[in-house]
Amino acid sequence: MTQAAPTNLLGMDRPALEQWFAALGERPFRARQLMQWMYQRSEPRFEAMTDIAKALREQLQDIAEVRTPELITEQVSADGTRKWLLRVDEGNAVETVFIPEAARGTLCISSQVGCAMDCQFCATATQGFSRNLSASEILGQVWFAQKALNAVPREQRVISNVVFMGMGEPLANFDQVVTAIRVLLDDLGYGLSKRRVTVSTSGLVPFIDRLRETVDTALAVSLHAADDDLRNEIVPINRKYPLSELMAACRRYTDGKDRHVQIVYEYVMLDGVNDSAQQARALAALLRGLPAKVNLIPFNPFQGTSYKTSKPEAVQAFAEILRGKRIVTTTRKTRGDDIDAACGQLVGQVKNRQRRRLSEIPVVVQS
Repeated sequence: MTQAAPTNLLGMDRPALEQWFAALGERPFRARQLMQWMYQRSEPRFEAMTDIAKALREQLQDIAEVRTPELITEQVSADGTRKWLLRVDEGNAVETVFIPEAARGTLCISSQVGCAMDCQFCATATQGFSRNLSASEILGQVWFAQKALNAVPREQRVISNVVFMGMGEPLANFDQVVTAIRVLLDDLGYGLSKRRVTVSTSGLVPFIDRLRETVDTALAVSLHAADDDLRNEIVPINRKYPLSELMAACRRYTDGKDRHVQIVYEYVMLDGVNDSAQQARALAALLRGLPAKVNLIPFNPFQGTSYKTSKPEAVQAFAEILRGKRIVTTTRKTRGDDIDAACGQLVGQVKNRQRRRLSEIPVVVQS
């Protein structure tokens, strides 16, 4: 008789772990103990979890595991940014990036292998789409990054912010992403505050609404254009969910919250494409009355692209128009571009690549 494969406990949130331990006849506090060892101490070995009864530890070694992604390569930028290429299965790998700053340490994680959104200015889109990541593979990136950072004595850094801005469209992998968010927010998991976990979406309208009802987290919207004609061209999901529907969903996301919520609208600056004064005024009109912050992102070139980075004076003029309309506006400083770790440059290893029509965009939810 073939022995069942061990259960990977990494990626389970607290209710799932409590249920799993209950099936073993154990009380809920065992789940709390295990979460602290797995997530807070980055410990994968059951034998090292000394406050868990020895008999249970031995049982766990037979039926369970804490399996994390495998490192393929690590690169360190001149500015201190770190990028890891992590193998998630045979032929598939994703990239994870840590960006150190004086007051924070931001980890940018992936939610899919490849991406089906086909945004024209993004290197990930050129790879096609292979599959969604499991919650264990999503959280495995956080687990690996924290352990790797702690292993560098002079550079021990706390991951204070996690952003779902790596490879893939997070809301197209809704259930696994939400499970990961719950662990990130749980005091027994990574204990991050709601405003320090950000989900970025290109505009899957039904799942913006569902996210609001499911978990409280920060939201970033990859906007990049203020009119449908241009956005249809550079962000093809707009053909399915045009700006009128997207902005209505954004308004619903912020309305009625018991805390101040400000959506970040990401806007990659493309020379001669979306960086004119006219576009800036159109963007200001689109965001009028919304609690919004605009993050202008210098385009980061990649092999094969025809787009160019907007000139600094164009970015400055664009920002001044928005600020003149009392819209909080920042210009993102490019980090890690010397190791292709900057926004829009992430490319992992994608097996069984697929090109999907918008009607076939993969969205995984539980029935």
